This record gives sequence, structure tokens and C-alpha cells, in this order.
Amino acid sequence: MFTGIIAAVGAVREVKPAAGGVRVAIDTAALALADVRSGDSIAVDGVCLTAVRLQSSGFEADVSQETLNCTTGFAPGAKVNLEKSLRLADRLGGHLVSGHVDGVGTVTRFEASGDNRLLAVAAPRELEKYIARKGSIAVNGVSLTVNAVNGSAFEINVIPHTLQTTNLNGLTIGSKVNLEVDLLARYVERLSEASK
Repeated sequence: MFTGIIAAVGAVREVKPAAGGVRVAIDTAALALADVRSGDSIAVDGVCLTAVRLQSSGFEADVSQETLNCTTGFAPGAKVNLEKSLRLADRLGGHLVSGHVDGVGTVTRFEASGDNRLLAVAAPRELEKYIARKGSIAVNGVSLTVNAVNGSAFEINVIPHTLQTTNLNGLTIGSKVNLEVDLLARYVERLSEASK
């Protein structure tokens, strides 16, 4: 479980074919790994990965084909948002994020709005019912508040701090982003289906 508050921006160093998917090597930059052990979870652009090998500059993780199919994937050299898993004593500054990406969205607008940036994303139609005005959504693992919804498209106001501390500052029109809808919305849907 994660909060969507990004701790560092790292980079994908290497991607190697592996049985059933790939093995990725992630350089973690400023993300301290002293308290991380093999088997711990780290969110990489919103994707919960298990660190299987720790190195002085980062870690390696195995990524299944299923994960590759429903995310933006891992391109060598790509800048990625990083967050270690939540501990029970940590502050919950964002919202509960599972690291299980629901789909890939496409950036349709990314423009200055004062010191902030207006980010508009077209989400897959099947996610439309989970996206609500003033609700939470994770974009590349970043916990954000939805300001407006139009069908499966939504808008977010990104503040300067978030632009400086995440990889969202590198987005352009047409960029693909990992999306995770609010965990509570999925459970509400499941409960309402079960009560019919």
C-alpha cells in the first residue's frame, strides 16, 4: 500500500527479457534504500514492484507480462516516480494507493495556469464510472485531486511542488500515463453489485 506522495524520481537503467515478462533495473537516485530488504514493495510510476535484488544504486524487479499489458511499460532511460510502501506509522498525505494500475490514459492538455499546470487526461472508457470531481486519482503514482470530469476525460491542477518533485513535469500532449482510480470506488462498486 502507498500514499501517492512521491519520494524521489529515478530512472529505468535496464530492461532484460525474463520468463513471463521482463526484469527491470531501477536507479533510485535520492530514494534511500537502507531500510529496504529483498521482497519489499516499491511503487515505480504507480506500479507496485517487488525488489528482488538490491544494489548500491537501486534495485531490480521482475515484471509480469500482465503488468506490461496494462501499464505504460518500462523504457530504458525513462524517468520514473518512486515511493516505498506505506508503514502503519507513516502520515497519509495523499490517498490510499494500491500500486495496481487500472489502465493507461493519454494526456490531452498540459498548459500553464498561473504558476500551476492544467493537466487533462483521456482515461479508458471503462474507468469513467470511478472518476469523480473532487475525488482522488493516481497518475504515474502521484496522488492528485480531480477538478473536472467530462465523460472519461478529467482535469487536474498540478501545483509547482508536484511539478518539481515528480516526473509529471516532463509530460506533453500524447504522453501515456498510468492511472489508478480511488480504491474505495472499486469496493463500493463491488458491494453494490453483490447486494443486487
